Amino acid sequence: MVKKSSPPPLQLPLFLLILLSIASSFNLGLARAGKNGGRKLVGDSPLTAKSSLIRYWKKQVSSDLPKPWFFLNKASPLDAVQLAKFSKLADQNSLSTQLPAFCSKANLLCFHDLSPSLEKHTGDVNFATYNLQNFTNYGNERTGGVDSFKNYTNGDNTPIDTFRRYSRNSVGHDDRFTNYALDANVVDQSFNTYGTDATGGAGVFKNYNDDSNVPGLKFTSYSDSSNGRKQGFSSYSTDANAGDEGFTSYGKSGNGAENDFTSYGNNSNVIGSTFSNYGETGNAINDNFTSYGSNGNVPENNFRNYGAGGNAATETFANYRDKSNVGDDSFESYGKGSNAAAANFVNYGQSFNEGTDKFNSYGKDATGQKVSFKTYGVNNTFKEYTKSGVAFSNYLNDSTNTKSNSNSSSNLSLAALTKGKKINNRWVEPGKFFREKMLKSGTVVPMPDVKDKMPKRSFLPRVILSKLPFSTSKLGELKKIFHASDDSKMAGMLADALSECERAPSPGETKRCVGSAEDMIDFATSVLGRNVGVRTTENTRGSGANIMIGNVKGINGGKVTKSVSCHQSLFPYLLYYCHSVPKVRVYEADILDPNSKAKINHGVAICHIDTSTWSPGHGAFIALGSGPGKIEVCHWIFEDDMTWTIAD
Repeated sequence: MVKKSSPPPLQLPLFLLILLSIASSFNLGLARAGKNGGRKLVGDSPLTAKSSLIRYWKKQVSSDLPKPWFFLNKASPLDAVQLAKFSKLADQNSLSTQLPAFCSKANLLCFHDLSPSLEKHTGDVNFATYNLQNFTNYGNERTGGVDSFKNYTNGDNTPIDTFRRYSRNSVGHDDRFTNYALDANVVDQSFNTYGTDATGGAGVFKNYNDDSNVPGLKFTSYSDSSNGRKQGFSSYSTDANAGDEGFTSYGKSGNGAENDFTSYGNNSNVIGSTFSNYGETGNAINDNFTSYGSNGNVPENNFRNYGAGGNAATETFANYRDKSNVGDDSFESYGKGSNAAAANFVNYGQSFNEGTDKFNSYGKDATGQKVSFKTYGVNNTFKEYTKSGVAFSNYLNDSTNTKSNSNSSSNLSLAALTKGKKINNRWVEPGKFFREKMLKSGTVVPMPDVKDKMPKRSFLPRVILSKLPFSTSKLGELKKIFHASDDSKMAGMLADALSECERAPSPGETKRCVGSAEDMIDFATSVLGRNVGVRTTENTRGSGANIMIGNVKGINGGKVTKSVSCHQSLFPYLLYYCHSVPKVRVYEADILDPNSKAKINHGVAICHIDTSTWSPGHGAFIALGSGPGKIEVCHWIFEDDMTWTIAD
């Protein structure tokens, strides 16, 4: 019997053998890492951005701590082919030509490029659960009827809507916006030349952008040259977070227009509103700001050339910025050159923690005006203020807390009364700041909402990031890449992040903004060395409720140490503001349900031992009742933020 010979071994090209060897070793490493780190990702290609990051971690970090999958999972999702494609486009300065695909594949925050809507409607329309539209030349020259927008873009991420030349030359036509963009995230909405030359009718904004995060709202040339048209903003941007709203040339040259702002921006956090050339050269305009910015945190409102050149206007500010925390209002050239204007400030600026109000050239060159300030707050500056037709009643005095009854004022400056004042912590979220002694097993404490409210994004691979501009001097190039017009929400977002990243560090601070995971590793190890670990709070359970502290462990034996804390910035790709924080203690703590005593979370907290350089108006001192350098201040590390320390 003839014995059959074995077939010759399969010959593979050398480069393929090397690649298979890398993949085999990498997958074995992943299997082991999964066993040790709690995740098993066997089968991932060794050529993805995430695989590259894991190799970089192993090369740069020497500690034996489990791999931080919450951090590694922020790596770019681009595969090898996509990485090569977009890297080449970045080399050629051509990423903008493939922006939608780049944003989708790389998991970035980008706004939709909207084309004009060609929809035409001849009768009344009720838009329900509608979103992402560009309404151009909509409702023009309509007579009577109602257009209703209900449940519009609610709960969406980065909704963008534009209304251009909407309801122009209409007669008796109503527009209603109800439940518009509620619970939305990073909103960009604009109304341009809305209701221009309209006669009669009403525009109603009710429950508009409530509970939204980072709203960007613009009303430009809204109701210009209209006659007898009424606009109402009710429950507008209530409970919103960190946004900007602009009203430019709103109601310009209008006649008999009535605008009501009720419950506007109430309970909101760091909302800025700008009214420029509002009601300019209008006739018999009636504006009411009632319960505007109440219970807010650091609201900022600017009125520039408001009502300039107007005739017989009536403006009322009642319960304006009432019970808010700090905040700033600026009235510049308000009512300049107007005739027979009446402005009433009733219970204005009664913040529990006073902000600043500035009146510059208020009522300058006006005739026949009547302005009254009744129960007006403290810490205000009046510069070049008209000396006639102005009455101050029940105006708080800075030194004796008595009331002033002056009929006129020029260059009047009042400072906030702080001596002997009881600090009010009603706005600061319970549990947001606490003392170190609260980190004790068995203690029941309130926990703030630690949920990440930023849009979900990923890091960019460093090979692409290194080819993109990142400076205010190159802002124009960035805006081109991300299709951002000069006045868009995206343009403001880019400029704000760059400004913060380029800000000079505080005393003792070392800082860097990082847009790739590799850059974050490099910064952390440059400050702390290679024997490091990174931690974050495990999940969001317990947010907004009482919790019980379980087992507590002090990092580095509970000794004062140095850490690198990294906080998200709003940017198209995942961008972190990282800074070294000296003289801190870092803790890990089990978080328990106070009733069942079951573990529901594992939190990371950082305690700042030296607070001497903090502002006296910092929320921590408002909440805890002390001042800079007098106490330590602790807070939890929120979801998707993180702190790096030397491994122990």
